[in-house]
Amino acid sequence: MDKVKFTAMKDGDASDYAMLDVHERDYAAGTADRLLGALVALDESLSGYQVTRLGHSLQAATRAWRAGADTDWVVAALLHDIGDIYAPYNHDEYAAAILKPFVREQVTWVVEKHGDFQRLYYAHHTGGNRHARDRFKGHAYYDDCDTFCANWDQSSFDPAYPTMQVEDFAPLVREVFARKAYDPAVIRAGERVALTDAGVAAARAAGMGEA
Repeated sequence: MDKVKFTAMKDGDASDYAMLDVHERDYAAGTADRLLGALVALDESLSGYQVTRLGHSLQAATRAWRAGADTDWVVAALLHDIGDIYAPYNHDEYAAAILKPFVREQVTWVVEKHGDFQRLYYAHHTGGNRHARDRFKGHAYYDDCDTFCANWDQSSFDPAYPTMQVEDFAPLVREVFARKAYDPAVIRAGERVALTDAGVAAARAAGMGEA
């Protein structure tokens, strides 16, 4: 493999950085597959629930898919807990940082804040503040995060729920991470998109749509 000439970055020249740019782009192209591998590793993550963290992630994404959610929402539901292995105390921020260059600002915000919103369902049993979400009241995406957690996150721990598999969602993950990073047409700052679409949901239920 080609290597740069320098041993300190300040000594590099244009040819060094041009070569590195090629390698970095090639490596970045594999991001989706690395994330899919990390998703599978969640099967060996935090235990104690009736489903594994992988099962929870797949179930959340399945619920989003069946509700008619668009690609950004489905991939966010799938990857929202991807940080559980490496960032157990700020897994929400970890997942948001991964998604941020490739999805709507709205989706990134929801993933980043979902940990606080989830506290509504359990923190009063553990001596915590179940109303941690209140500091975000009035934010444009507050209701979106509330819905994301109520419908797809807190409800996705059911071992009897018929859940789609990793391979069903892999094309959507690859689509998202093949986008140009930080493209304003993708980020769509300030724009809200509904979490669900009844027409899309009906089409998928009828077998007219595939993940």
